[in-house]
Amino acid sequence: MSTSRDPDAWLPLTPALFYVLVALADEEKHGYAIIKDVAALTSDSVRLSSGTLYGIIKRLLDNGLVVESRRRPEGDLRRRYYSLTPFGREVALAETSRLERTAALARATRRLREPSSRRAR
Repeated sequence: MSTSRDPDAWLPLTPALFYVLVALADEEKHGYAIIKDVAALTSDSVRLSSGTLYGIIKRLLDNGLVVESRRRPEGDLRRRYYSLTPFGREVALAETSRLERTAALARATRRLREPSSRRAR
């Protein structure tokens, strides 16, 4: 973990920002691919506009969570590709852990447990 920056200082992330980091976790992508990936990851429950995405990307770039890739596939020279930095990965992992703890707390609350008939489905 980075000693110079604390990933927890970024938490909690907005859902849209978190989904962008998750979309970039496995490979670098251009903006439209990020929009499509976020929609797929969320079964179309989150649909980012290009304005929202590029506002998020600007913030992530300015704070060192993502970088613009120098790579440009042949025939795709006009698109900008983005990838997660090691610090961006730390922030995404910290938020994932926070969400897991939050869900575990909710599941441990007796009144929020699913009825056994629903679990069997």
